[in-house]
Amino acid sequence: MIDYLRGNVVHRETEYVVLDVRGVGYRVFCANPFSVQLSNSEEITMYIHYHVREDAHLLFGFTSREEQALFRTLLDVNGIGPKVAIGVLAGGRPEVIAAAIQQENISFLTKLPGIGRKTAQRMILDLKDKLGGMQSIGNSLVYAGGAEVSDAPQGGTAWSEAKAALLALGYTEAEADRAGQAIKPKLQGGETVDALMKLALQALYQQATR
Repeated sequence: MIDYLRGNVVHRETEYVVLDVRGVGYRVFCANPFSVQLSNSEEITMYIHYHVREDAHLLFGFTSREEQALFRTLLDVNGIGPKVAIGVLAGGRPEVIAAAIQQENISFLTKLPGIGRKTAQRMILDLKDKLGGMQSIGNSLVYAGGAEVSDAPQGGTAWSEAKAALLALGYTEAEADRAGQAIKPKLQGGETVDALMKLALQALYQQATR
């Protein structure tokens, strides 16, 4: 059983990164590959869930133990497989997702990829009493990752990547653009993709709960 891998990210696609661990390239599926910085010198640690099925052995990677634990908890819900679970984690930090489940926030949950109303209801029914240990830190939503970039939402590289990630989560172009406009006053310059996603998801969450 693989618990974690430490190495350099040498390649990424829309669903996974390739982590070079001492000359062996591991394909690791993760929440947002485009927020992971490519580097031939700086090593990162990814906590792993090793998933075995008849036709493939798959690795799913996370930036924290909490993400790893929530991913495994989500797999206990009928109708949620690994690909859907990794999409759920793309929507926010574990404590935020846990808070949405505990607060029965179906509007937020159904914005996550692969989560319809019935699945959201099953998540609440099956997990509401199991997630008490994950405290919500206010309303802040943090997207996994953290590549250093310096552009703002006015159309630069960072916002382009953040907007693409929002679209991949199932938000419409109009919703992403509204989020971009909403967060402009909060920007100080030099924000990372991670920081932009945090602000955009927070804005979308607030708009959905009004």
